[in-house]
Amino acid sequence: MQRWNEASERLVGHGRWGTGSEVNLPFPTRVPIEQGSAVAQIQRTIHQGCYLDGQAAPGGISYDIASGEQSNFDQYCAAINAARRSIYMENQYVDVPDIVDCLHWALKRGVDVVLLMPAEPDVSLPIRAERQAFLKARAELGTFDRFMLAGIAGLGSDGRRQSIYVHAKLMLIDDEWATVGSCNLHRFSLFGNNEMNVAFSAPNTVRAFRCELFREHLDEDTSGIDDREALHLFRKIARENRRKREAGDHAWQGLAFELDLAKYVG
Repeated sequence: MQRWNEASERLVGHGRWGTGSEVNLPFPTRVPIEQGSAVAQIQRTIHQGCYLDGQAAPGGISYDIASGEQSNFDQYCAAINAARRSIYMENQYVDVPDIVDCLHWALKRGVDVVLLMPAEPDVSLPIRAERQAFLKARAELGTFDRFMLAGIAGLGSDGRRQSIYVHAKLMLIDDEWATVGSCNLHRFSLFGNNEMNVAFSAPNTVRAFRCELFREHLDEDTSGIDDREALHLFRKIARENRRKREAGDHAWQGLAFELDLAKYVG
């Protein structure tokens, strides 16, 4: 929809993106009719110079896209800072000091936080001084009673638990606002790679989203309790599942189990 830069055009010329990719998509001429009642907003990470054409969408205003965009980062920080009761996050990585700092201040305000990440991280960066300082700051989140880091594991055909890799990138705030999309919370997704999320502000939709996630992760219907009580229940079940896991008992409730943030290096 926006013109590519010269590097992208060279890739197209070599057929990297497939037949037809050398032709720009037609620019939209009208806004689609409304579907549903949820207010949605697109957030993106686009690095400088990737796109050049800042032409406005119908009814919109032009945007200096050539300078790049970091609205994924801006929205995550703004939403965490605005939380009053609860933050539920699923992400492959939480590896940016600014995000950790926002979570720290949310916990100090009394907000409940549950963070779901891969139980077995796929990347372990060298523990240099700067990295060590970051891991120490992130581990301090675990000193708050209202915080939990969790993973998920399902029963294999052998009757034993096997870790399920968390590939989701989502966050729910106060049962009122949510974001979901492609953006990981590391420096590449927030400041480099091209990523896109959609945020929506619709309490009924966000609450239903939370209930479906928790039904899967906890094998529990949380539709009769509010967001804060639901996170309390999540922590209770995940903590009990951790005890069973450490005891070699695979008969858990649901999938979620507590992880030790102080030892987590992913």
